[in-house]
Amino acid sequence: MPAVLIDRKEGYAVLTLNRPESLNALNPDMMAELCAALDMLDVDDTCSAIVLTGAGRGFCAGLDLKLLSQPDGMEALGISGSNDIHSAFRRFSKPVIMAINGIAATGGFELALMGDILLGCENARFADTHARVGIAPGWGLSQRLARIIGPSRAKEAHFTGNFISAQQASDWGLVSRLVPSQQLLLEAEAVARDIHEADARIVGVVKQMLNEGLAVGLDEGLAIEQALMTEANQNVQGEQVAQRRLAIQARGRNQVNQGVS
Repeated sequence: MPAVLIDRKEGYAVLTLNRPESLNALNPDMMAELCAALDMLDVDDTCSAIVLTGAGRGFCAGLDLKLLSQPDGMEALGISGSNDIHSAFRRFSKPVIMAINGIAATGGFELALMGDILLGCENARFADTHARVGIAPGWGLSQRLARIIGPSRAKEAHFTGNFISAQQASDWGLVSRLVPSQQLLLEAEAVARDIHEADARIVGVVKQMLNEGLAVGLDEGLAIEQALMTEANQNVQGEQVAQRRLAIQARGRNQVNQGVS
């Protein structure tokens, strides 16, 4: 049975972590399969975005700590090269929508924050238990979380290992929004379809602008934006923009008619 299920849709793909009996804890097979899927979909022009979720009750419970009790300890997980999911997500150029269907703990919390858009449901819970199990984080959690929810809240989460509830995650801006659990995947796929309708090249450029800009100060970020904008727009034709503008106007009218705000 694959550790990561891949469901190809028109314009996007849904990836499902598939170790429900362990709350989708990360082991070498799962990490290798996830890295391979990301690398494959990144060069697939028919795929504009991916949705990542977990099978069963959990999103991801982090590293499979049972492996740490083996004689070779941390080496049993082999977090490098083809298993380095952090590097795989950093080089993935397309939007990643995380559908957080349950617990996202420690390494699973780090995995969730590797996404671009996080959607949650009433079953979503987040926790950083690094300090409780005695392992320091290394996939960006100590840097990303404070930037999202603020230093005080982040430090409380890091130092205590206490859970962040679904409602707290929503109130603090950790997730874009909460939707009923039975609608979570449908909503995530709707976002993926909306992304597919946009200009894939510009979506990729804007993702690069955001990621690189958030890593530096405002002045440096503005310089990054200007440089990437100049390169991206140099071959844009006015006729193409005009055609897309008509499509945007039609889409806006449809949303108004359907009561979409």
